[in-house]
Amino acid sequence: MHQFIKQALSGDNQWWKYILTIFTVFFFIQIGTIPLIYVAYTHSADINEFMLSAQTNFMNLGIDSNLFLFWMIFSFFVGLITLFVCVKWIHKRFIKTIFTSRNKIDWKRIFFGFMVWGFVAVGTILVQINTFPENYEWNFKLVPFLILVAISLLFIPFQTTLEELLFRGYLMQGLGLLFRSAWMPLLITSVGFGLLHGANPEVQKLGSVVMIYYIGTGFMFGITTLMDEGAELAIGMHAANNIIAAVLVTSDWMVFQTEALYKDISEPIVNMEALFPVLVVYPILLLIFAKKYQWNQWSERLFGMFSDDN
Repeated sequence: MHQFIKQALSGDNQWWKYILTIFTVFFFIQIGTIPLIYVAYTHSADINEFMLSAQTNFMNLGIDSNLFLFWMIFSFFVGLITLFVCVKWIHKRFIKTIFTSRNKIDWKRIFFGFMVWGFVAVGTILVQINTFPENYEWNFKLVPFLILVAISLLFIPFQTTLEELLFRGYLMQGLGLLFRSAWMPLLITSVGFGLLHGANPEVQKLGSVVMIYYIGTGFMFGITTLMDEGAELAIGMHAANNIIAAVLVTSDWMVFQTEALYKDISEPIVNMEALFPVLVVYPILLLIFAKKYQWNQWSERLFGMFSDDN
């Protein structure tokens, strides 16, 4: 029980090492944005235009969307490598321990999570396009789209894996040792994950109510990780979510403004769309995973207390 959280016991867990690691990871993520900042500067007419775009969106400078996506993802790649280095050298732990409690990373679980979430996401988008065709514009351009697909498949997983390992792996394990329980780490990391997305343009456009979706998704990934004693399923689901979001539908108000197949030209409104995944889709997915991987003892895994020797 709680074997995933207790993976942290294999390393050095002084509180200051967690603070140092979090600071170091976010510092190097900022370092990783330097190439994007340079590209934005070269696309600016002068320093005033550059400073104005820095406060709004560098995409307003006319940067190629695929180039923008690549350099945006690059900063997460830098952050992921930094996290690995910190876990290895500051905490003196095997990197595998923030992935899973199993003897080795279960790639089949990653691919299954990817396929299940991908099936649901693609199906949902296709239903929306067929139900409200007036809201979508065909946006296919062969060469830019192929480049987008390559960037999405090869590099977006770095971004999503960093977020999963940082929240569902490193932080959940550290907080688990602090509170000697799973429910407080689940609560803190899920809310933190949602708040981290608070700066996304979708939130600015739709309002704070969309945070229900982000925080609910954090709970979905967190519950899956705790019940499955590893982050593999969450890693696969998160990657599928972001890749499909980048490749299938884009809009002028989404965080991923890409050369996707369709462009959403509707005026966005918040209705049951923010609640439907959280209240309907996510419980169904949890039941699918529970059936396949024979999850049990839900109460103990999610709310039970534990000590180092049980």
